[in-house]
Amino acid sequence: LQQRRGFRLSAPAAIQVTVRDALNQALDEELERDERVFLLGEEVAQYDGAYKISRGLWKKYGDKRVIDTPISEMGFTGIAVGAAMAGLRPVCEFMTFNFSMQAIDQVINSAAKTCYMSAGSIAVPIVFRGPNGASAGVAAQHSQCFAAWYGHCPGLKVVSPWSSEDAKGLLKASIRDDNPVVMLENELLYGVPFEMSEQAQSKDFVVPIGKAKVERQGTHITLVSHSRPVGHCLEAAAVLAKEGVECEVINLRTIRPMDIETVEASVVKTNHLVTVEGGWPQFGVGAEICARIMEGSAFNYLDAPAVRVTGADVPMPYAKILEDNCIPQVKDIIFAVKKTLNI
Repeated sequence: LQQRRGFRLSAPAAIQVTVRDALNQALDEELERDERVFLLGEEVAQYDGAYKISRGLWKKYGDKRVIDTPISEMGFTGIAVGAAMAGLRPVCEFMTFNFSMQAIDQVINSAAKTCYMSAGSIAVPIVFRGPNGASAGVAAQHSQCFAAWYGHCPGLKVVSPWSSEDAKGLLKASIRDDNPVVMLENELLYGVPFEMSEQAQSKDFVVPIGKAKVERQGTHITLVSHSRPVGHCLEAAAVLAKEGVECEVINLRTIRPMDIETVEASVVKTNHLVTVEGGWPQFGVGAEICARIMEGSAFNYLDAPAVRVTGADVPMPYAKILEDNCIPQVKDIIFAVKKTLNI
């Protein structure tokens, strides 16, 4: 009515929300929306979650919807997969995806393959989520990135958020999906605030699985990344812009199915490609992107070989100076860009 009378109503402004709070909102909204959804994992209930992602949910929804489990990934993952086959929609939290190795039989052989092996008659609507990749000072058995491992397996969808909007939208989409989804978060992003738009604050907001996002437009070179290294790419792009190099930064968001069309369109525009990831180089996400570009029509537009920036090909050291040298830094991305552009 006020608008019809000539008054201009200002839209609600975007707000700052941490990745932790975005994930908490997504879980809360989906638990409220669908009574089949439940959360289980180590310390997710009475302790409010090891990383406080499930803060307040046990008190709100009770023991049957937010369930503390013993320290037995194989056991509680099997329970969750069985519950999904029976018609519930579990969210199974791993305290770190390194510990999902204890349950990889359940994730791959039970969850990922069942829909195919049952000729589509048995759906497994389950989300496996938790921190993935390197944190800080936690050494080899807590620092591995499993994007390439799980992205390798048909039957799974694999998502890897960077921002708060990514985290909220991808988790909600994953919970609503009828397929098993692996959601690879990053512990070091949990406390980082990002701007969340008015649209993303809606309970109906989802980020489509399988769709990348161009975070920064550019004309000289394409940077493709996922999870925390997206921020490093944007930092590198800001530095390079001062030197006259405009980088296009693509936030992959989904590892499987991979949105190679967005990457191809960018490569056609910029004629150069650098991939950035925290995982090991051999058979990695960047290797897959490079192979797909080489096999497609965008290869004809490349003016230089594609370059990968990855984690070091070693188990993660504990010492901080060695750890820093094992994880891609902004300076490594800048070096790769200048090498690719021959400047």
